[in-house]
Amino acid sequence: MFIFVCLLGLDALTKVAALQYIPPLAAKLTGFPFGGIPIFDWTPITFSLNLVGNSGAACGLFQGHSGILFAFRSVIIACLIVYLLFFNRGKNPSFPLWLIVIGAVGNAIDYWVYGHVTDFFHFCFWGRSFPIFNLADTYISIGVIVLFFFSRVSKLRTASL
Repeated sequence: MFIFVCLLGLDALTKVAALQYIPPLAAKLTGFPFGGIPIFDWTPITFSLNLVGNSGAACGLFQGHSGILFAFRSVIIACLIVYLLFFNRGKNPSFPLWLIVIGAVGNAIDYWVYGHVTDFFHFCFWGRSFPIFNLADTYISIGVIVLFFFSRVSKLRTASL
């Protein structure tokens, strides 16, 4: 549990630092680093830090519905925590689910405190901007990928029996 508290703290710390030190994404600027802080330019891949406030869901979907999204996220977080604490008796891997919970909690706290989720990692691949994200989003993504991997391995084991 200590590692998850540390991950949540790291997410919060990076968001506070981003709000204080990273310039906002300049919508009218084109090309690397889009008004932000350049990290690397390995053409055709670039990475910079650009501050964006996202009041929607992943990739900015459902902008303008932040109250409903917050309620929906809160219910999902509560259900996952109840499942992990009371119903997941070692049957399924809990590490990736806890990563998803920590990421969701980090973004929910961010929305509750600032009214939006603070995103700042900005990659561009071959001139196309990848959705800007934060550490909490990374935790969620890693959790989902690991769950997918575990489910594939489990299906392969079942099929071979």
